[in-house]
Amino acid sequence: MTRLFFLLALLLPLPSLADTLSVPVGQQGTAAQSLPKQGETQHSVKQRFGQPEQQHPAVGQPPISRWDYPGFSVYFETDRVIDSVRHHQPRP
Repeated sequence: MTRLFFLLALLLPLPSLADTLSVPVGQQGTAAQSLPKQGETQHSVKQRFGQPEQQHPAVGQPPISRWDYPGFSVYFETDRVIDSVRHHQPRP
């Protein structure tokens, strides 16, 4: 019985030692920077933003690929935009 109380006394303070991590998701990149919209074709993205810095090959089924531009990345399913994501810009 004493062992049980000892074990509980050791485990009770553990949750109070946790830290809270805050990620400023809404403050990534510059708000003025326009991003490709869902449904745009790869051709229209290339016309608007030029050649990407890096093109990652498609993987999976359906095939998902990624193009990296300075400040953001574009994800494609086959040849259509499914999402555009700004890169995190650390605050000074």
